[in-house]
Amino acid sequence: MTDLKQLEVWFATGSQNLYGEQTLIEVDQHSKEIAGYINDHSSIPVTVVYKGTLKSTEEVFAFCAEANHNESCIGVITWMHTFSPAKMWINGLRILHKPLLHFHTQYNRDIPWSDIDMDFMNTNQSAHGDREFGFMVSRMRKRRKVVVGHWKDDQAIERIAAWARAAAGWHDWQGARFVRFGDNMRYVAVTEGDKVEAEMRFGYSVNTHGIGDLVKVINEVSDAEVQALVKEYFDTYEVMDVLQEGKSHHESLQVAARIELGLKHFLEDGGYKGFSDTFEDLHGMRQLPGIGAQRMMAAGYGFAGEGDWKTAALVRAMKVMATGLPGGNSFMEDYTYHFDPQNALVLGAHMLEICPSIASGKASVEVHPLGIGGKEDPVRLVFNAKGGAALNASIVDMGNRFRLLVNEVEALEPQHDLPKLPVARVLWRPYPDMNTGCAAWILAGGAHHTCYSQNLTAEHLEDFADMAGIEFTLIGKNTDLYHFKNELRWSEVYYQLNKS
Repeated sequence: MTDLKQLEVWFATGSQNLYGEQTLIEVDQHSKEIAGYINDHSSIPVTVVYKGTLKSTEEVFAFCAEANHNESCIGVITWMHTFSPAKMWINGLRILHKPLLHFHTQYNRDIPWSDIDMDFMNTNQSAHGDREFGFMVSRMRKRRKVVVGHWKDDQAIERIAAWARAAAGWHDWQGARFVRFGDNMRYVAVTEGDKVEAEMRFGYSVNTHGIGDLVKVINEVSDAEVQALVKEYFDTYEVMDVLQEGKSHHESLQVAARIELGLKHFLEDGGYKGFSDTFEDLHGMRQLPGIGAQRMMAAGYGFAGEGDWKTAALVRAMKVMATGLPGGNSFMEDYTYHFDPQNALVLGAHMLEICPSIASGKASVEVHPLGIGGKEDPVRLVFNAKGGAALNASIVDMGNRFRLLVNEVEALEPQHDLPKLPVARVLWRPYPDMNTGCAAWILAGGAHHTCYSQNLTAEHLEDFADMAGIEFTLIGKNTDLYHFKNELRWSEVYYQLNKS
């Protein structure tokens, strides 16, 4: 996974030449201090680079052009220390295509009651300088995040950090490649989508390889590589008795390792950041990829089953956004319900492919029959997931737009043993409650596939959706169906009127 500190967010301050050299020196000093403080804050995952005080149309344009073309720059933070006439920002904002955050702050936290004079007022004009800038960004209908608060306020810095993580995920999508082994699962609707529109909107491409292309790479994996990976399995996980060397299914473990290595080589050689497959297209493979898909996710690749390339791409983006945070992100599916009125729950799982980054404790390597796919019994990692705050996110193609749907949930530690369910699993309680949360998800057209996150928040995903220019819909603690249905209706009208 990318070291996010290698990525840069550029900080620029707006002013003008009206105030004289001494004031501009003070503005520059304050700005350096603020940018440095943000950069050094423990919650900021990227490098914040101060790019100076901008005082003219030409300087703004040059700054925005440089930000666009610098590969390390993933976004821009602006702040108006003094009054910065906003017409000088038009040409620069017109060409800027990197994510924008407007930080509405000021150098001094408190008014210096006994010392304040007009010199102080002329220098510290953020209260209305930022309004001038804000008008122009709104007038130009340009997307951005606005964060308000003093620059030493942890809450304000946390909001900047959320935006920076979203910008990292967005940056990772630009030019990314995802491979689809085989086609979509037959007759399934929600995992389909417009790949051309997705590339235009999101910046990543999705292209198909026949399963035979992957099988060829799998068959070329050396026995030495297989044995080394099998040893890694034994060193890392609890391994089921029948998979031990000399036991009945040890060969199944070797086959699974060969599949994982084939996947790894194929993705690395092709420069892919994620993949999807389907159990309906396994010609030439002895098992459906189980542990291989799980471990590739744990290594940072996006994945989703049954040809679901949209979720595979989302899993990758959310893993990048969450780099360095405790907890994990995984492909997930709402599988079955517990409708106890006093303790209503969702059991999330999949046939095989849940990422061990969300595991509570050491995973177990197991082999069990699989009633679909028509292949040999696949090897997989089995574990329970951790409890705590979490969310499910899904991108769906609504025909005239993409919608990013998020449901905040509360995961629970396992309440019962599941000795006959040989898959990784997690229990959660949807917000605001089971009935409302599930109804809202269905009303919004949410998919049965999601990315389940233990470490991202709705704010991260909302910022990400804003950067992508797509609809964001939240099901959270305050959701009620009356207002939620109205929100969906209003969004439909908005996107019909703003088809561009």
